[in-house]
Amino acid sequence: MLELRPCCECCGVDLPAASPDARICSFECTFCASCAAGVLAGVCPNCGGELVRRPVRPAALLARYPAATERRVRERRCVSA
Repeated sequence: MLELRPCCECCGVDLPAASPDARICSFECTFCASCAAGVLAGVCPNCGGELVRRPVRPAALLARYPAATERRVRERRCVSA
């Protein structure tokens, strides 16, 4: 099950569970649409994988399976892999 991480690892912007702006790779590294399309050019800087739109968990299931709360933000500015 996806963690639905709460923020962009690149810039730190909030990405709530229902956000259509979240992008993830197959390892669930999480970035905002702006960073993913911009500086990262659609490639995860951690694994080199493709960044795609994160699915939205239905609200009824979000209560039972909540999103993660731990924020993970890179110390260094993001650069493409």
